[in-house]
Amino acid sequence: MSGLCAAAEEKAGSRQRLQVKVNEYKENQNVSYVSLRPVLEKTVKVCLVPFSLSDYKPDQLKLSKSLLDKNSNNEVICKKYKEPEIKKSFRKILTPRMKATTSSKTESTLQKSSLHVHTENNKQQHMSTSDTAILSVDMEGSQDGDSDEDTTSGLDGFSELSPYERKRLKNIAENANFFASLQLSESAARLREMVKKRQPSESKRKKPRKRENGTELRRSMRLLNVDPSGVSLPETPIQPTVVVDENPLLPPGPLEMTPENQNNNELFKGFLQTWAEVSKTSSKNTEKELSSIKSYKAKLDGMVISEDTVCKVTKGSIFSMALHPSESRTLVAAGAKSGQVGLWDLTHRPKEDGVYVFQPHSQPVSCLYFSPANPAHILSLSYDGTLRCGDFSKAVFEEVYRNERSSFSSFDFLADDASTLIVGHWDGSMSLVDRRTPGTSYEKLINSSLGKIRTVHVHPLHRQYFITAGLRDVHIYDARHLNPKGSQPLISLTEHTKSIASAYFSPLTGNRVVTTCADCKLRIFDSSCVSSQIPLLTTIRHNTITGRWLARFQAVWDPKQEDCVIVGSMAHPRQVEIFHETGKRVHSFLSGECLVSVCSINAMHPTQYILAGGNSSGKIHVFMN
Repeated sequence: MSGLCAAAEEKAGSRQRLQVKVNEYKENQNVSYVSLRPVLEKTVKVCLVPFSLSDYKPDQLKLSKSLLDKNSNNEVICKKYKEPEIKKSFRKILTPRMKATTSSKTESTLQKSSLHVHTENNKQQHMSTSDTAILSVDMEGSQDGDSDEDTTSGLDGFSELSPYERKRLKNIAENANFFASLQLSESAARLREMVKKRQPSESKRKKPRKRENGTELRRSMRLLNVDPSGVSLPETPIQPTVVVDENPLLPPGPLEMTPENQNNNELFKGFLQTWAEVSKTSSKNTEKELSSIKSYKAKLDGMVISEDTVCKVTKGSIFSMALHPSESRTLVAAGAKSGQVGLWDLTHRPKEDGVYVFQPHSQPVSCLYFSPANPAHILSLSYDGTLRCGDFSKAVFEEVYRNERSSFSSFDFLADDASTLIVGHWDGSMSLVDRRTPGTSYEKLINSSLGKIRTVHVHPLHRQYFITAGLRDVHIYDARHLNPKGSQPLISLTEHTKSIASAYFSPLTGNRVVTTCADCKLRIFDSSCVSSQIPLLTTIRHNTITGRWLARFQAVWDPKQEDCVIVGSMAHPRQVEIFHETGKRVHSFLSGECLVSVCSINAMHPTQYILAGGNSSGKIHVFMN
């Protein structure tokens, strides 16, 4: 025990002598002490040496010979310490904050000092730079264990941090080392390889086992096709399914003019007799004078509508209309989508008793005219490929033209006596029909350059010319030069950009042509010279988009005033408009109570101020004086 105590005392004395030597060296170097806050329970002292760059010399940093001799004597003392007890006595610590503080105190001069480190072998290191300060730190408490020294050595670069921050960095490093020791990335890689190698097992559906000795399923005798006694019955033949046509064609030949809505035969006979006599005495004066716009507008202002002049005539939508030319009585005819032809005598009271509905066609009636030669005849054309003439005197619908292979769209009279007709087809072809020849066939079938023909209209004076409205082109033909193999038009109007609904000559002179197009424009052309190009005079902006459930608008001329056109309107309140050829609106027929729907198809009386408009529900609205 005495030996151990003597060794301990000797070590303590050597340590005190070492501290005295260091203090003497600091006093000789005129070093000022700056005490810092304790870091990790150790007192840190920073030695600052004044130094000026202007007086810098390389030899100044060299230690004096006396100091070297002192250090050599200390080497003998340091060798007495064991390696586990003292590993390092001084450490080199450089902090930016200390450099900033030192530079401010020395008035913009950079301080440098030498760091003298005593290690186990007592090696001397001298470092000098132009922009750093060399500090000497005396670390007290070196007698602590190896764990304290390791902690301090791992955080030498963060001496400016607080104890809490240094401890936090230490915890982060320990956690990182801990997670690295777990080798989680290697385990995840192994799991991914295992998942890739493992293939999904195919689910095989178990097949039901067949019954070897089981009984068969029971089936009824009806399914087995046997009678109760077990005798098999003969097989029943399979009947073919019959496709029922929704709109079957009516039988060829004349059809009786029998109204579907009236059961009083005596009343109907009186109706036919009245209109047969009226047609004989109807005015045939073709001389018409053009009224001034002022007087014409004044007469239009006197036309009104009432509940007595509104009546439902047909079942479905109205596709065509015509007014009887009689001046004593008013008879309105309407062709419906269902193939019906309705007649309404407005002079009869009550108004329901004056309505007679017939079924001469099975498909929509797209064109309807009273014969200019005999107003007792009403001619109707339908999509079903038939053209019939209703005779009031005979009470029959005679068949004029029939073609079951084609569908008709429009027709007009080529002659004043209504003996010859021009018929337009939906496939773009045209037919010449002569009513004087026996049979119901055509005289000539002409292929045109149009893909479709919607309307056909004959020039009122030069009846050899007629105009057709196709998809996007309007053509004018000469009936004298029609070729069955293909006919080229005299004039083509190509100003339209969308589908065309109609094209008509003006009623008195034929010097104007009005077209209705789906581009919301009404166009008026100058057709005074048919042999040359027809110039465009006026374009009228008008909404012609009627949609799917309404019939398309067709602008028609007023038979009494050939410079004014009549067309339906989508505006609110519902109305029928009249435009002058210059594009100005002349008049609007409207009524808040009686006219509440769109009248797509309109017709004007040839001599009287009577306007009839039909809507898509089969109702007719009449404006009259």
